[in-house]
Amino acid sequence: MLLSIVVPVYREEKNIPEFLRRIRPLLSAITEDYEIIFSLDPSPDRTEEVILEHRAQDERIKLLKFSRRFGQPMATLAGMEYSRGDAVVVMDVDLQDPPELLTEMVAKWREGYEVVLPQRRQRTGEPWIKKLVAATGYKVINKIADVPVPPNTGDFRLMSRRVVQEVVRLKEHHGFLRGMVAVVGFRQCLIPFDRPPRFAGQTNYNRFVGSLRIGFNGIFCFSTYALTLSTMFGFVVAGFSFLLMAIYLFYKLMGWQILWGNPTLVILISFLGGIQLIGIGILGEYIGRIYEEVRARPKFIVDRAEGFGALR
Repeated sequence: MLLSIVVPVYREEKNIPEFLRRIRPLLSAITEDYEIIFSLDPSPDRTEEVILEHRAQDERIKLLKFSRRFGQPMATLAGMEYSRGDAVVVMDVDLQDPPELLTEMVAKWREGYEVVLPQRRQRTGEPWIKKLVAATGYKVINKIADVPVPPNTGDFRLMSRRVVQEVVRLKEHHGFLRGMVAVVGFRQCLIPFDRPPRFAGQTNYNRFVGSLRIGFNGIFCFSTYALTLSTMFGFVVAGFSFLLMAIYLFYKLMGWQILWGNPTLVILISFLGGIQLIGIGILGEYIGRIYEEVRARPKFIVDRAEGFGALR
C-alpha cells in the first residue's frame, strides 16, 4: 500500500520541521511505502529551502512549486493530481490537523470507507467571528445545496484512489474540496476530534474574508437556490408595491389627506434600489463562476517538481 500525504504550504518554514518530526514515525508505523507532497505557492521566506533540506535526507518527501501563487485550494488539487497513493490524505502543515489521527483514518479506509473525514468538536484558538461564520455557512449550505456537506469538516481528509481520480476529473476551478468530494459521493465516515491551535506563526488565511469566500463557493457552486430566492423576493417586493398602490388609491377615493411625502419616497427608492443591487450581485456571482469555467485556464502551473521525474 502506498500512502500519499498532500500538504499545501505558503510561508510555513517554522512549521515544517515539527510537522515532519511528528508525522514520519506515524507513517512508518502504518507503512514504509509513503510520500509526503508539499504543494508550495512561491513564498518570500525559506519554506522551499527547508523542504529541500529534508528531501535531501528522505526522497519520500516531494515538492511541487508553482509559477505564481494560485492559492491553497489549487495547491491542494495539484498535490492530489500528482499523488500516486492508494489512499491520499490532505492536511495542513501547522499541526491543527493532528497527524496522530492518521492511524485511525487508515484503519477506517481499510474497513472499506472511501472517504474518512475528521470532524471538529472544538476549534481552539479561532476567533468567535470565524466560528460564527463557519457555523452559519454550514447550515445555509446544507439547507440549499444539492449535496450535503458534513459540518465542521475542513479539507483534512483521507480519500481512496478512486475518489481522488473522480475529484480531479471534475475539472472545476473553484477548488471547494469538501463540496467536490460530496458531489463524488462513495462511502464516507466521520472521526470526531478537538482541533488544537497552530504550532507556530500566524495563519496566512484571512479568517473572515476567506471564510466568506468558501461559504460563497459552497452556495453558488453547488446550488441555484440563491437565484430562486432572488426571484421570490422580487415577487414579494412587487406585491408590497401593489399593496401601497391600493392603499394610495383608497385614500384618494375617500378624499382623505395623504401625509406621505419626501421621506417616504426616499425610503422606498432606497429599498428598491438595494433589492435590485442584491439581485444583480447574486446574478453576478453565478456569471463570474461561469466565466471562470468557460475560460478553462490551467488551475495551476508547476514551475518545479522534485521527486516526480519530468514535469507533466
